[in-house]
Amino acid sequence: MTEETNLYELPKNLPVPIDDGDCDHLVGKRLPDISLRSTVREEINLSQIKDLWVVIYFYPMIGVPGVALPNNWDQIPGARGCTPQSCLFRDLYGKFIQQNAVLYGVSVQSTPTQHESKTRLDLPFDLLSDPELKMGHFLKLPTFKVNSQEFFKRVTVVVKNGVIKKVFYPIFPPTKNPQEVLDWLQLVNTKV
Repeated sequence: MTEETNLYELPKNLPVPIDDGDCDHLVGKRLPDISLRSTVREEINLSQIKDLWVVIYFYPMIGVPGVALPNNWDQIPGARGCTPQSCLFRDLYGKFIQQNAVLYGVSVQSTPTQHESKTRLDLPFDLLSDPELKMGHFLKLPTFKVNSQEFFKRVTVVVKNGVIKKVFYPIFPPTKNPQEVLDWLQLVNTKV
């Protein structure tokens, strides 16, 4: 990462991800009965959360100050923007709670790295680590590789009682996704 890299803002002229259909199969799919390590070092099984909306945003990686981003990261459609997306979920967190929703971010990053991000960004929700892509492979989530490391493409799912009810993909810019998800929840909750 160079001195000019600002993890909190999106650079101009980022390539826009296309809808390749890689998430068309997700609505109605049940989450796997697996646990992922959280930033509070607990194992969380998202499929077991009942009666709440569970918003899970899968993202490539949150950048760490002083650590270089992978080569050509900004040229990969949808790779850049995890920090601003996470910060906006943070800023809207109270409104998600009002909609009877809980939030989780999931990436392949290690639990210690996720913990650093949660603390630095003052996130009121947990980040979960899926370094072996257990959940990702079960759900057949889209991924990409950089330097032999596999990353999630940016996808947000809304789950109720273990079943995916809504999918947001592709997501661009990532800074609009938190409000889009909140708007959808507000709409659905007013119909109930």
